[in-house]
Amino acid sequence: MGSSQLSEPFEEQDTVYAVAAAPDDAARGLCFAARTSGLYRSRDGGASWEPAYATLNPQAELVTSAVAVSPHFAHDQLVLAGGSGGILRSDDGGASWRAILLPTPAPLVTCLVFSPNCAADHTAFAATMQDGVYRSVDGGQTWVRWNFGLFDLRVLALAVAADYVTSETLFAGTETGLYVSRNGGRAWQPAAFGEELAPVLSLALAPDAGRGGRVWAGTESAGLWLSADRGRTWARCGAELFGESVNALLVGQETPGAPAILALATEGLFISRDGGATWHAHPETQATAVELTAVAAPAGLGRGAALFAGTDTGAVLRFTI
Repeated sequence: MGSSQLSEPFEEQDTVYAVAAAPDDAARGLCFAARTSGLYRSRDGGASWEPAYATLNPQAELVTSAVAVSPHFAHDQLVLAGGSGGILRSDDGGASWRAILLPTPAPLVTCLVFSPNCAADHTAFAATMQDGVYRSVDGGQTWVRWNFGLFDLRVLALAVAADYVTSETLFAGTETGLYVSRNGGRAWQPAAFGEELAPVLSLALAPDAGRGGRVWAGTESAGLWLSADRGRTWARCGAELFGESVNALLVGQETPGAPAILALATEGLFISRDGGATWHAHPETQATAVELTAVAAPAGLGRGAALFAGTDTGAVLRFTI
């Protein structure tokens, strides 16, 4: 494993809220950092960065709290970014943007996710801190609130099932619990997740949906939890490592039935290659003197793959998994 700090032409204490990269990062080197001072784009794997919103000529900093790259980016060049009061859409890889305002009072966008089949269904979801979940079925051009049954509109995390095209299943983590929708976000119901475990900060669903539908939920103060039956029952996962916050989760598939899991916790960055049964600390991230705030792994979680990590000082670090 190795690490390198990417160039940082930004102000100090400029928190990175989210990072995202094109799925074919090894070929294109395109990645994004959503920061307090706006959205930044790199076209060379993070060696250099540029303001992504330059074509908008913003008169002030556009605080950006979420960013997502289409899983079919090679074909649609689609990128979504979110902040306070709106979502920005680019269909040319971040070269130009169009702003879509959400209803007032302006909600803060906390998370953006695409349907795994967005090339065909053009579906994406946005979580907000004050206004629940928004859904788009035209690739992010228009958005509609879908909050029936969602009793807590302070949504911090979203995750879409790998078999969404048939199951229409997605989960939403909120300040007071966990919700599940099995009809594409049109209606929600509480998952059997104890209120004492909330808030839910991060979510991940196994890529092998046919094997019971495993769901991981990272909490603010109760560590990491795993459901092997799509949210019906839960058990503590990695209790020996995760004492409190699990701020981000990534999941990948290396071997059938044994997904790799990456967890960004208060105690550092950890990886499991057996579905969460055992965990190992990432040695390079343990040695960093800054707090990691966001992660992205554009080429998956295989050994030797690239990992981008945002920090609370504004830097973006690149590690090898």
